Amino acid sequence: MSAARPPGRLQALAVRGLRGLRAHRDAALLAAAALALAACFLPWRLTVERARFDHVIVLDITQSMNVPDMSAAGRPVARLAFAKQALRQALNALPCGSRVGWGVFTEYRSLLVMAPVEVCANLGELRTTLANLDGRMAWIGGSEVAKGLHSGMGIVRQLPERPSLVFVTDGHEAPPLHPRHRPRLDGTPGEVAGLIVGVGQAQPSPIPKLDARGRPLGTWGPDEVLQADPRSRGRGGSVAGEALADDAAGPAAAVGATPGTEHLSGLREPYLRLLASEDGLRFHRLGGAQDLAAALTAPAFERQVPVALDLRELLAPAALLLLLVRLLLRWRDARPGRRFHAAPGGVPVSGVRPGASAGG
Repeated sequence: MSAARPPGRLQALAVRGLRGLRAHRDAALLAAAALALAACFLPWRLTVERARFDHVIVLDITQSMNVPDMSAAGRPVARLAFAKQALRQALNALPCGSRVGWGVFTEYRSLLVMAPVEVCANLGELRTTLANLDGRMAWIGGSEVAKGLHSGMGIVRQLPERPSLVFVTDGHEAPPLHPRHRPRLDGTPGEVAGLIVGVGQAQPSPIPKLDARGRPLGTWGPDEVLQADPRSRGRGGSVAGEALADDAAGPAAAVGATPGTEHLSGLREPYLRLLASEDGLRFHRLGGAQDLAAALTAPAFERQVPVALDLRELLAPAALLLLLVRLLLRWRDARPGRRFHAAPGGVPVSGVRPGASAGG
């Protein structure tokens, strides 16, 4: 049998072994960082499926959208301003690769103002364009919501990637609709994916009157607006030969008309829900940016598209992280309290200063 080694020699062997482990650790971290950096010079790409959302968002810019019945930070805010602020914030919830375009609605038509563009690369342009969408762009004061909705559906139907339509409105038809003779969708319900976003409070409020430059001129009075639909007055529609959903054989549709108080405006939610159900769309009542973001990213609008993921974007940060870890470990080991010495019995102890007991 060999003689037992003295405690001092055991301590020296243990310390030497621990130092060797540190050297191997440093070498392994450096080697891994070098490999990660070297891999950055190769075209490493991985194709993955990623969710994307494509929308054309059309805002109602008619004068009823200037009713200040919404609230932000404890202050009354116009419906259009509230919707624009919610949309501005909701853009952040759309994943990169998603595309958004802007449009406006007035009279009986929707107009595409900005074709869909990728949100992350064009966030500033999207927000700047959104900020400038207001009633000064309106070419006439009418507000035939159903026709504007169908016009917006026609726009997205012609776009190459067939985005969904998001139609933001309070549902106020001006002039009022005949409840049994309403515009009919020229197409198949559900052919276009879409969302009607209702804005405003149910309680009717006076409608601000503005000039062409957006300056206030008071509010609209009862004798300044049509209080009944044109067909009841013996007049036709705004478009010659237009197709109508003739409901003469059934119950009158809830179009939200309020004869005698059409100079007041409230959110006509039942009417918007009716339009959504007839045209194969979804309905969402706007409460704020968070719930709007959830509505815009609903599974019904999700598109799984292949995306080429550049692995170099991951390898370079990984190499930097490995180098930082090595530096932190070396800094920790270099502290005075990290020197190795022998505790009673010849067992090496790390992290205890010489002369101090391991218990305190």
